[in-house]
Amino acid sequence: MRISILTIRIFTQKMGRLLGIDYGTKRVGLATTDTLKLIANTLTTVRTHDILAFLKDYLSKEEVECFVLGKPMRLDGSDSESAVHVGKFVHLLHKHFPNIPVKMVDERFTSAIATRSMLEMGLKKKDRAKKSNIDQISAVLILQTYMQQQC
Repeated sequence: MRISILTIRIFTQKMGRLLGIDYGTKRVGLATTDTLKLIANTLTTVRTHDILAFLKDYLSKEEVECFVLGKPMRLDGSDSESAVHVGKFVHLLHKHFPNIPVKMVDERFTSAIATRSMLEMGLKKKDRAKKSNIDQISAVLILQTYMQQQC
């Protein structure tokens, strides 16, 4: 009998999803994995002041194993100005969802890569200009980076 790596992964891991978060002061891009944690997909974009309510509702329907949050950094590796806002958001996540770990991933260049990806996908200019699309794709990139680091 031959057991594949996928079979082993299915039986040894929790079945919760990973939730990727591209946090911004106006909008939060969200992405999620399937329960096997193989594929990252866009989920939605939520206004920042609605994010906790959205997460509470989402978590009432879906099991989330881990929050994966983009860490804003400068080119030299130091924290950017946005890091203060992300730090406050991390504190809120710990406060409201203490049983769900928060992992941080370098988010440098995710917006530029997201914009380039939309261009390569052939999206129309008006769709590429929607910041919410960029935020969601950035969240996918953050999540994919985390998943690749776990392999």
